[in-house]
Amino acid sequence: MSAVRRESAGAVRGWRPATEEALYGPSGFYRRPEGPAGHFRTSVHASPQFAGAVARLLCLVDEALAHPAELAFVDMGAGRGELVTGVLKALPPEVASRARGYAVERAARPAGLDHRIEWLPEPPPGATGLLFANEWLDNVPLDVAEVDAEGAARLVLVREDGTESLGEPVAGAEAEWLEKWWPLTGTPDGPLPPPEAPDGPPPPEGVRLSAAGLQGPAQGPHGPHGQPAEGLRAEIGLPRDAAWAAAVASLGRGLAVAVDYAHFAGARPPFGTLTGFREGRETAPVPDGSCDITAHVALDACALPGARLLSQREALGALGVSGERPSLALASTDPTAYVRALAGAGEAAELTARGGLGDFGWLLQPVGIPDPLPGGEQPST
Repeated sequence: MSAVRRESAGAVRGWRPATEEALYGPSGFYRRPEGPAGHFRTSVHASPQFAGAVARLLCLVDEALAHPAELAFVDMGAGRGELVTGVLKALPPEVASRARGYAVERAARPAGLDHRIEWLPEPPPGATGLLFANEWLDNVPLDVAEVDAEGAARLVLVREDGTESLGEPVAGAEAEWLEKWWPLTGTPDGPLPPPEAPDGPPPPEGVRLSAAGLQGPAQGPHGPHGQPAEGLRAEIGLPRDAAWAAAVASLGRGLAVAVDYAHFAGARPPFGTLTGFREGRETAPVPDGSCDITAHVALDACALPGARLLSQREALGALGVSGERPSLALASTDPTAYVRALAGAGEAAELTARGGLGDFGWLLQPVGIPDPLPGGEQPST
């Protein structure tokens, strides 16, 4: 996004309160009857294989929990309940008989939703099972900072029509977050190369970063001698860190997972990622309730001790989702099965594609159990 216009006329406020009202206010985007699926497609809508993979993950959590009498599946930012419905449907009978679904969403409960699913504005306290946040954190509102002509990071203010101006310098906890996780400075030698794995400040103690699949765009232009360059932008992820910590704290025992568009320290996008979506197309972010407003997530900043970060491609691969084409021999012996398998492979390929859904970040946070995903670290003895 280009440098904002410096103007003082009109009612302006930070992007965080503006987004809060635009998405979740009385006439907000997420309260519209068509729901998110009317405007954009997530992994949930791309293929039922995604819900199937999450159901298998829930079964792994069930095993790690020694098969509790009630097994919770908490769907954060549930939309219209598509994922929780698909997960409950995909469970084997023995697990399904103990499973209870919770859809956490600010919008009203949709008509006809499975009676087994409880509709809540906040996650249930003390649940035992799997808390899953698919594309939830990217819609937690946050403020935006931009470097001014003097090299100071200032809050970006916005009017309802999307016109921006610069406000006060970023200060306090927000400034500390920027300094640690998204410093608006660079090197005198130009853009940084993409890292082999996330670089920058070390993650919290015990957080494991995958060596593959967690790359992002390199930082762009910078001022001389590592000084801030006018126009550089960052999204201040502090509210998302707090939202994720609260979601994890709501879980009694089990696993919390956040899945989202993500970037990592050492490869932050130089001008931020704030954008809008309407009717399947990206559009300018205008906080008037007419479009989704979203920004990628600094998942490494959200991670708590004991977490693991990996790509969706790796996570779904560990859960048995493969885009490998079926054998041609099947086409001659069972053409119907071949066509079905070919369609499934196409859907799996979309879920795991490089440059697409496969590059999403997965943040796994075990609570009172070992990491149950294959390849997870077992507790030391």
